[in-house]
Amino acid sequence: MIALIQRVLKASVTVSDKTIGEIGPGLLVLLGVEKEDDDSKASRLLDRVAGYRIFGDENDKMNLSLQQTGGSLLVVSQFTLAADTNKGMRPSFSGGASPAEAERLYEHFIQLSRDKGIVTETGRFAADMQVALVNDGPVTFWLQV
Repeated sequence: MIALIQRVLKASVTVSDKTIGEIGPGLLVLLGVEKEDDDSKASRLLDRVAGYRIFGDENDKMNLSLQQTGGSLLVVSQFTLAADTNKGMRPSFSGGASPAEAERLYEHFIQLSRDKGIVTETGRFAADMQVALVNDGPVTFWLQV
């Protein structure tokens, strides 16, 4: 399971010209699900996302996590993160989970986040989405479990 996380001042996701998810300060999480992923990987990845210390403390050092700052999450499914780009000029998506399992784990990740008390907004699984963000820093990390 892969999370490309971006520290943001604000972010939103739009489908068919309608904003369906929007946050202020927090993290935009682009979430990719691979074939071997399961509930335990989703839980471990959420723990890493929520606990990753990438927010500034009183000395402007990256020492605080999303949970410590009270920031929000915007979780957007992105199957292209599971692409194999090692050969040729076209990505292969054979390592990605089936659409049904990817959607189930995407929804599970979101529910785990909400269960932790994190304000969590979402995109729409498998929709054509437009994602807008103001990356703070810029700060972007790739987390994988």
